[in-house]
Amino acid sequence: MRFLLRLLFTLFLAYPAITIGAGTDTILTTLKTEISRKNIYDNAKQSRIHHLKKLQRSTSKLDYSKQYDLCLKLYDEYKSYQYDSAYVYVNKLKDISVAMNDMSRAYYSQIKLGFILLSSGMFKETFDSMRAVDPKVLNDSMKVEYYFIMYRCNTDLAKYNSDKYFTPDYIKKGYAYIDSAINLSKPGSVSRIYYTGLKHVAENDNINGSQELNKLIAPNAPISMHLRAMITCSLGQIYINSDRRQEGVELLAQSAIADIKSSTKETVALFTLAEQLYKAGNIKDAYSFIQLAKADADFYGARQRKIQIGAILPLVAAEELNHSEKEKQTILMYLLAITALASLVILFLVMIYKQLGKLKHKERIIEDQNIELKDINYKLVEDAHIKEEYIGQFFKIISSYILKLEKLKMSVDTKLSIKKYDDIRLIINNINIKKEREVLYYSFDHIFLKIFPNFISVFNSQFDEKDQIWPHEHEVLNTDLRIFALIRMGINDNETIAKILEYSVNTIYVYKMRIKAKSKNPEQFEQCIMDIKAVDTIE
Repeated sequence: MRFLLRLLFTLFLAYPAITIGAGTDTILTTLKTEISRKNIYDNAKQSRIHHLKKLQRSTSKLDYSKQYDLCLKLYDEYKSYQYDSAYVYVNKLKDISVAMNDMSRAYYSQIKLGFILLSSGMFKETFDSMRAVDPKVLNDSMKVEYYFIMYRCNTDLAKYNSDKYFTPDYIKKGYAYIDSAINLSKPGSVSRIYYTGLKHVAENDNINGSQELNKLIAPNAPISMHLRAMITCSLGQIYINSDRRQEGVELLAQSAIADIKSSTKETVALFTLAEQLYKAGNIKDAYSFIQLAKADADFYGARQRKIQIGAILPLVAAEELNHSEKEKQTILMYLLAITALASLVILFLVMIYKQLGKLKHKERIIEDQNIELKDINYKLVEDAHIKEEYIGQFFKIISSYILKLEKLKMSVDTKLSIKKYDDIRLIINNINIKKEREVLYYSFDHIFLKIFPNFISVFNSQFDEKDQIWPHEHEVLNTDLRIFALIRMGINDNETIAKILEYSVNTIYVYKMRIKAKSKNPEQFEQCIMDIKAVDTIE
């Protein structure tokens, strides 16, 4: 008995944890420690803010210069911490500038407004704000800040749009602005090194870019904690893109630590780190970090960041739920085993006939649970088989599309460089969307029939011979069969099916109703389709 209990607990404690390296474990442990101290750093920031507000209230409102400096300091505290408060103080900066009749400060306030608008993900408003600035009135340091924000606005919008028509123009403008910022920065200064590194990275020169940025994160480098967070985040992304994943993840964790210490809420590092951990299989940490990233984005009011997080959060949450359920099932199995062992002891303490009755009752429960587990296991294996087939094939398709896009980009770039614009239109006209969609359907149909080879025959067994639906000689599946193939795959929503097949929702509804009406048993028709078995699954 003692041996069996020891074995069970050993198995329980040996449940594996997924990591991506010993060094990564260490930095993630440090990050979790800093997260637990998050309130300490936030309270320190609130204390600084409270002190500055107290100074502002005690300063004469007619002392415009001091009021401006205090509002600027409050803005700096809020700019990456909380959008709404930063917006309040940037407007106060504008009002004070007007009262001082100082156009240089007024434009500088407008630049500050542009920064928080961009951080909040409002591109149009950022451009509107920055268009109101006349750079000629600014001194060099203000111009550097102006050009850098314009660089960020254009390149961020290029990434957001990610299209072949407008993106190149945004990138070109962004390069021009970063060049201006570099030229106006003092040689050897932090800003010049930082902007030069960013330019190299933007031009896909990761080697020189990382060399420049690494200069700034030396132990004694004179940079703020916030700038250290941004630089290590950029380096982390460079290393990940250069197949140095573990180093990249460790740098992202360092960036997230710096963000926490500086009470930065408008942050990329924690979200990017969560995404990488999710890809590496560390679901527990990924879910924890992405929830924190969402809370920070909500606190700051970063619209664009909330959209980015919203795209991956459901995936991570679903995986975390699945992981938790597996752990619960494991614990339940151990508890059931322990309960069974305890029952053996009880058998010696009570009357035999009562124990036999209880034992039979438990056997019935276990039998029912085994049946349920078998059904669940079958569905899980079937789902895994479907995902394996489709994910592998669609990765191939996506890879081929990427190659086509790369060739198209190179071809267009070549034609642009030699100004053969008519050839570009010819290249575009040669793109056959209809053919590409037919290839997609062809791949879907073949993989589906590979997984469900009996689908067509079982489907038609639900109809009288005159109403049966068979694909033509040149078809794998026709539209009618493809609709119910998608349903068998678990896609039940008419709107989703309509988008995949390029029909209206009403058309899909009519197709389904018409086919079901002709079946032998319309009420059970869809359930019969869902009961069609896949090959290579557990019996």
